[in-house]
Amino acid sequence: MTTKYVVDANYRFIAAYQEVNARINQRQQALALYVTLVVSLLAALVALKPSESNAQVPIEWLLAGFPVASICLAFLNYKAERAISNLRRFLSALEQLNDAHEQLPSYNTHEKWSQSANKARRFHDYAAIILVIGGNVIGLGAAAKIYPERISEMSIALWLSIAAAVISVLLLLITPKWSYKPDIS
Repeated sequence: MTTKYVVDANYRFIAAYQEVNARINQRQQALALYVTLVVSLLAALVALKPSESNAQVPIEWLLAGFPVASICLAFLNYKAERAISNLRRFLSALEQLNDAHEQLPSYNTHEKWSQSANKARRFHDYAAIILVIGGNVIGLGAAAKIYPERISEMSIALWLSIAAAVISVLLLLITPKWSYKPDIS
């Protein structure tokens, strides 16, 4: 005789909400990681300032670090947004069991609540966009100021870095497209 165990919907709901919170935490950690990387790159630019002893600093590598960090932030933001949206769809399905969403307020099922949550989360996206623009302007600007000769010699590296930074901003701008929207069945 085998015993069949079923996990109650309440436990599934709690587990999914814990996962949503973990994904929100990851988004915050990605911002902190981005700031750390940009500040570290700026510190390296300043610390390796040209002098007689280190005339050939690998500025190309440092220059590329700013947009690479920005693109990584955009990808991490996208990943978190997709995961949160998927989890919220699951939560909405649980809220609709036995038509419970008709009797109880349902955060993931009723548009009033989900739209409000999406609007609040947009401020994270705005912060990410501002950090990416600021980090790249400050970083690439500092590189151009500290290493003007090297930058003029390799202007293609600067333009590629600017293009990659712009792509990361565009990715962050379109991230809200994948925000959760209730789909009541």
